[in-house]
Amino acid sequence: MPSRIVRLSVVSLVLLAGCFMPRATEGPLHTYLLSPEIGAWSTQPSTNKHEAHGVLLLSAPQAEAGFDTPRMVYLTRAHEVGYYATNQWAETPVRMIGTLLVQSLEKSGLWRVVVPMPSSVHGDHRLDTQGLTLQQEFLQRPSQVRVGFRLQLVELREQVVVGTRRFEVVENAPTDDAYGGVLAANRAVATLLEQVAEWVTSCMREGAPGHC
Repeated sequence: MPSRIVRLSVVSLVLLAGCFMPRATEGPLHTYLLSPEIGAWSTQPSTNKHEAHGVLLLSAPQAEAGFDTPRMVYLTRAHEVGYYATNQWAETPVRMIGTLLVQSLEKSGLWRVVVPMPSSVHGDHRLDTQGLTLQQEFLQRPSQVRVGFRLQLVELREQVVVGTRRFEVVENAPTDDAYGGVLAANRAVATLLEQVAEWVTSCMREGAPGHC
């Protein structure tokens, strides 16, 4: 009788753990995009082309260690990353977000042109993106998706840092699985794009290096 009770307890613990952890069973590979709806993050042009601030160079975004991969990252405890076995991004999140940043900043109307680097084009300002992370956290219920990065805006003629800021958005996942994480990630990225466009616009309107 005691051994039967022990076996039942072990089974109960395994089932309980399964409720809080993403499943990594074998199955078909699912591939997802970071492609928030345009209406969710695009902004109206803040100025006309005659008032635009020249050319903005967007340096290739850099991911934090462990995040420069198309594999989808999750956490079940602090500081330990795991990767879904049968779910992945179509491209590394850092590259997809880089493309979305270009599109968002173009739509802002703040620049005559936005050019991703590397490029031979000479720019007036450069925007650097560093330390990008995108992870689904199973540390609470519901699970949450956290997306963040650090931006630095540089005026190139005088090589002056106009402003530096860390952005981070957390969204609850509608379901505690990979697809729920995808939906939350797209919402979080849409919010980030809006925040970045507003921040860059405010930096340029003030016109004083270092104020933002």
